[in-house]
Amino acid sequence: MELNAPAIPFERYADDMVCHCTSEAQAEDLWRVLQERFSACHLTLHPDKTRIVYCKQDGREGTYPEVSFDFLEYTFRPRMIKSRVGRIFTGFNPAVSRKAANAIRETIRSWELARLSPLSMESIAGRINATVRGWIDYYGAFFKSELKRVFRSIDEHLIRWMMRKYKHFRGHWHRSWRWLRRIARQNSGLFVHWEFLYGLPLFNIQRLHGKSRVS
Repeated sequence: MELNAPAIPFERYADDMVCHCTSEAQAEDLWRVLQERFSACHLTLHPDKTRIVYCKQDGREGTYPEVSFDFLEYTFRPRMIKSRVGRIFTGFNPAVSRKAANAIRETIRSWELARLSPLSMESIAGRINATVRGWIDYYGAFFKSELKRVFRSIDEHLIRWMMRKYKHFRGHWHRSWRWLRRIARQNSGLFVHWEFLYGLPLFNIQRLHGKSRVS
């Protein structure tokens, strides 16, 4: 890149690389140069992952079959965005990829929270908060709404835990959901994803013991 394309910015992580070209012709020429260089080193570009993507957004009215790509477990594609002054426009932005989101959901399922009925809600929070915080720190940097959709599944599993632990919640999904939302509003700091989902102020967690019959 330094010798043949010094004006083209790029990012690389391990064997994945993204190059930022200003035109389709420039991208095609760079692809050719990279193929020649890789071939000289007895390597090949990945036939499926190597492709030209048009970063479509407002002000770019062209058309192209490829308008999204994945990099570092983020998907970059056109997305509707609200500016600071409230204007809606289309930008080309990253968010947690579908593959990464599915992996998170699979991890959440593997916790089998509903089977932890002997534990208190505080104990469950202690088990999962560090992992959830790691997801927020990495995937929550951009377009938080996509990650929020994933984290709602944690609350769904907590509701199943409640219905198994407390007799008066069994078979009452909506009642359980309302109760969980009330606890989240009163104690948004108990689970780190509650602060991320609802943006609620932190109240004293000790209120759980006096009013909610959690432990």
